Amino acid sequence: MMCDVLELKKGMKVLEVGTGSGYHAALCAEIVAPTGSKSKGHVYTIERISELADFALKNLERAGYLDRVTVFTGDGSMGYKDMAPYDAILVTAAAPKVPQSLVDQLVVGGKLTLPVGSLYIYQELIMVEKLENGKTKRHRFGSVAFVPLIGKEGFRDSW
Repeated sequence: MMCDVLELKKGMKVLEVGTGSGYHAALCAEIVAPTGSKSKGHVYTIERISELADFALKNLERAGYLDRVTVFTGDGSMGYKDMAPYDAILVTAAAPKVPQSLVDQLVVGGKLTLPVGSLYIYQELIMVEKLENGKTKRHRFGSVAFVPLIGKEGFRDSW
């Protein structure tokens, strides 16, 4: 659903926050830089748990995606400025509010999607579109349930 909401297309530069096993990064890579294409699309994915990032890296290498997916370890709530700006950013963990750091790393016209809400009870899938005048437009896509986004612009407690 997040890929649909972002309207991912060939050639896009995407940031995924929350790598997990690497599966979703591979799925996004197949959209923005399909196997066998010459598309310049790329997925950058950041994971806060180093062991999980290593696990994803091995999975992505085994599946042949390291030419289209780059894995980093760090605080995903802050995005990854070194490779910004991005056409699309997707967050696979719920935040208490939309992280401004992520909005700042979008190109004009870029889209960010993430679950926003409380730690355990109510979350809503939000898509934020960055407009030319520096403002944003929000779209809502219903209730969801995700693990919390831990970090400086997420839920700060670690568990």
